[in-house]
Amino acid sequence: MKNRLSLSLIVLALAMPALQGCFPAVVAGAAVGVMSIHDRRSTGTQADDETTEWRARARIPAQYKETSRVNFTSYNRRLLITGEVPNEDAKSTIEAEARRLEGVREVYNELVVGPISTLGQRSNDSFIDSKVKARLVDSNQISANHIKVVTERGATYLMGVVNEREAKVAISVARTTAGVRKVVNILEVLSDEDIRRLDEQALGARKTAPLTAPVEAR
Repeated sequence: MKNRLSLSLIVLALAMPALQGCFPAVVAGAAVGVMSIHDRRSTGTQADDETTEWRARARIPAQYKETSRVNFTSYNRRLLITGEVPNEDAKSTIEAEARRLEGVREVYNELVVGPISTLGQRSNDSFIDSKVKARLVDSNQISANHIKVVTERGATYLMGVVNEREAKVAISVARTTAGVRKVVNILEVLSDEDIRRLDEQALGARKTAPLTAPVEAR
């Protein structure tokens, strides 16, 4: 178990830099094609989420760009805003701009008014992300592809489309992970029937019966 967890942590840690700051056009292409069959969002929604993050970053007012660190995470058209800003005006203005984006259903403004976090703090948050994701994999109770994990200043935010059982598992894993100061639940919980329908849609192509070759007698 320890070896498997260590391997999961190493793989996730190495993947982190490559997964950050992806341009939406890239994700809308090959990356989405690879991951979409494991995702309960449609490929169109996945691409829209990535585009929303890019568009939100572009709408940060110029006067706040140098004095703020703002991250946008969109999942199923629900937008989480995290980071640090210099004052309440910056916090409310950035939220207002985000709410104007087309297609965004909900906005969760978790910006903190205060100094920008240090590199050490951000590195620790990334490490916590990796640990939570690895423990989700090792739990064998939920697909890590259905959970989006974002950690800021030790607070771990959980996003995703899950049923009630999966939500409880994800929350339990996150809250018992070393270094997590608190867990913020932003999971979108659907009924078992709705989740089953989404899974069938996502995996429908893979469930198609394989073609069989004809048999000729001699």
